[in-house]
Amino acid sequence: MNGTPLHPVIVHVPLVLALVAPVAIGWAAWRRLRGATDRRTWLAAALLQVVIVGSAFAALRTGGEEEERVEQVVPEAAIETHEERAELFTGAAVVAAVLVAGAALTRGRVGVALGGTATAAAVLVGVLGVAVGAAGGDLVYRHGAAAVYVAPAGGGGPGDPAAAAPRHDDDDDD
Repeated sequence: MNGTPLHPVIVHVPLVLALVAPVAIGWAAWRRLRGATDRRTWLAAALLQVVIVGSAFAALRTGGEEEERVEQVVPEAAIETHEERAELFTGAAVVAAVLVAGAALTRGRVGVALGGTATAAAVLVGVLGVAVGAAGGDLVYRHGAAAVYVAPAGGGGPGDPAAAAPRHDDDDDD
């Protein structure tokens, strides 16, 4: 894929969907609270949450595969922060998926309660997704993780640690 690592491509799927899910799940919960019994709405919300979980696991896996290479230029503590946040996000997404599935399969007061709880869980997953994305952004934009995938203008190749070193133009030295 043009030398682009798979992780940054995959990771956007769960993060974007985690921001959409609270709206969809909240809408389904609101409809149920108003007396609607449309099970298809809940099944669609459950499917959305399952896609978040599946893509989050894929993002974890591809991130683990990229870790060795990025460690050349990024402090290990920054990588660990991103990884820990990603694991927490994924775990919360699993819990939210179970709650949404429960809301899809139940009716009455229990269904209403599960719908409200699922909505709150989806909001939490969205917040955690923003935290994961911020930590990933730090890896790329603050610590230069992408530099290991870019060939420097003066030679070397992708993955060359010298390519990741910032270049300074000292033309103002007299």
